[in-house]
Amino acid sequence: MRTVRADPPVETGELDGLAWARFGAGGSDSRAPTAGVVVLHGADSRKESHFDFARACAGGGLAALAFDARGHGESPGPLDGRAIDDVARMADLLRERAGVDAVGLRGSSMGGYLALVAAAEARAAAVVAICPASAVGLSAGVRGSRFGFAVDRDAIVSLLRAHDETEAVRALDVPLLLLHAEGDEVVPVELSRALHAAAPTSKLITPPGGHHRSIQHDAELQGASVRFLSRAMRT
Repeated sequence: MRTVRADPPVETGELDGLAWARFGAGGSDSRAPTAGVVVLHGADSRKESHFDFARACAGGGLAALAFDARGHGESPGPLDGRAIDDVARMADLLRERAGVDAVGLRGSSMGGYLALVAAAEARAAAVVAICPASAVGLSAGVRGSRFGFAVDRDAIVSLLRAHDETEAVRALDVPLLLLHAEGDEVVPVELSRALHAAAPTSKLITPPGGHHRSIQHDAELQGASVRFLSRAMRT
C-alpha cells in the first residue's frame, strides 16, 4: 500500500496577531509562482480547512497564503473592525514573501463576503467568492450570538453596515467568479444570483444540490477556480 502525504506549507508565521501559512515556490516545489492567492475562510472555520485549495493553487503555479481571521484558529480574538485591513495586509505579505505582483482573493461564506468588500483595498487582480455571505446575514448572526468565535460586536456590526457586498461588486473592476451550491442551506443561492446581476461581466456557477460547504472541497470546482485565477491574473 502506498502512503500519500500532503505537502506542508513552505513557511508559516504570524503578523500583527494573524497566523498564516504559505504554499508555493520553495521546498520540493522548484517552480516560481506566476501570481498569488489569499485564501479566506468562513465564520467559525480556520486556515487549515482550506489547505487543500492552497495546495491546488501551488500545483497550478500560483503561490497561496491562508490565514486565520482574528478570533479563529491560532489568531487571538476578537474579530474586529480591522477585518478588511487584515485582508489587505495578508495580500501585501504574500507579494513580499512569494515575490509576486498580482494577487487574487478566494473566500468562502464570510470569507467570500470579505473577498468582495476588501478587493479594492487589497489591490486584488481577481476574486473568487464561494457561497458569499451578506452583510445583513453576518450582522444578524453577530447580534444574535450565533457564532462561536470571539467578536467585537459593535466594531463588526459597524464595519458590516459600512460595506455592502452588492455595492462592492458594482464597483469591482477585476474578474469575478461566483460559485454557489443550489442546495445551500445557510446562504441562499439567490444572493449570488443577485450579485451576478449587479456585475454582468462576472461568471456564475451554481451546481445543483450540494450544501454550504460542498463547493469548497470539490476537486473539479477547485480546479475551475485555479484556472480562472490563473487566466485572470495573466491578463
